[in-house]
Amino acid sequence: QVQLVESGGGLVQAGGSLTLSCATVGARIAAAAVVAWYRQAPGKQRELVASLPRDGRVNSADSMNGRVTISGDAVQNAMLLQIDSLKPEDTAVYYCNVFYSGEHNFWGQGTQVTVSS
Repeated sequence: QVQLVESGGGLVQAGGSLTLSCATVGARIAAAAVVAWYRQAPGKQRELVASLPRDGRVNSADSMNGRVTISGDAVQNAMLLQIDSLKPEDTAVYYCNVFYSGEHNFWGQGTQVTVSS
């Protein structure tokens, strides 16, 4: 069975950087049609942070103001999300998402990111 496992979350000071990882088990991340990261803050709906389709064009939310970088790591069979200049407003549970052709859509369980002032 395909599983996505997020890691790298935790507590970080505002202004710092953090890198999240999403390891893929049971499938090749390189074969995905689209990989993406979403987040959900307390009391708010889940929102897109960034996505990367196979054509290589990175999409990121306007709210991130260019502070995110999404990439793939074939050796680790994982995708990464780097967030720079973290703000308290970035506090949320972050979820990785992988979509394969044929309507195969998988989600990780989420990793908590907490940014302190």
